[in-house]
Amino acid sequence: MKIVVCVKQVPDTKGGVVFNPDGTLNRAAMLAIMNPDDKAGLEAALELKDKYGAEVTVLTMGLPKADEVLREAMAMGADKGVLVTDRVLGGADTWATSQTIAGAIRNLDYDLIITGRQAIDGDTAQVGPEVAEHLHLPMVTYVQKIVDYDEAAKTITVERQFDDRYMVVKAKLPCVLTALGELAEPRYMTPGGIFDAFDKEVTVWGRKDLKDVLDSDLGKVGSPTQIAKASDKVRKGAGEVKKDLSPAEAVDYIVEKLQAKHII
Repeated sequence: MKIVVCVKQVPDTKGGVVFNPDGTLNRAAMLAIMNPDDKAGLEAALELKDKYGAEVTVLTMGLPKADEVLREAMAMGADKGVLVTDRVLGGADTWATSQTIAGAIRNLDYDLIITGRQAIDGDTAQVGPEVAEHLHLPMVTYVQKIVDYDEAAKTITVERQFDDRYMVVKAKLPCVLTALGELAEPRYMTPGGIFDAFDKEVTVWGRKDLKDVLDSDLGKVGSPTQIAKASDKVRKGAGEVKKDLSPAEAVDYIVEKLQAKHII
């Protein structure tokens, strides 16, 4: 079984967010981490490796410093790392990003592709499904649990989360899964794993290595979504505080406010 896990290096929002003059994130100036949903997907892949002897390849698109998340993934137990980096790929929206990732994956052998549900810097949840569409693969989104893998039938059974329930889905491989953060609790890197990760060589690909992708679908030029304006999160006000109300008065006050906002 060969698994490709797509991960993204995202800004650590605890360290603050820095923007370029054009409104895009200045990723080089910010502390970075592996996207949490992607990390859960990686752990799910590693658990399949532990159980079935799968080979796990981790792929990321980003700046050269994104090598860090690949080293982290390999220190956790991934077998190979692939970094897709090129100046012409900068400024990509979800469409151009998914085209890039699909173009890179076409060079790999795979039975299963796992991506995170969404990245904390964009929150679009679009890249995973778009990759599946570009590769013409079946897809299951919002995966909260891997139930079974049938090696003979080449199928995987998962739980797909809804608001108050879940759906059990069986998919024929190869397919794409998008992982929720609760899919798996990521393991820690081991000291030996860290040493091994830095002994391994990360494969680096650029524009010329992308298969079956047009220049017009890459980078900022190939991005139909353009940022009009970007700013830090607007802080909410303290709100209105009412004191010395009886329980009945408090209920009447809350109901009045909810009715005024047409909530009830």
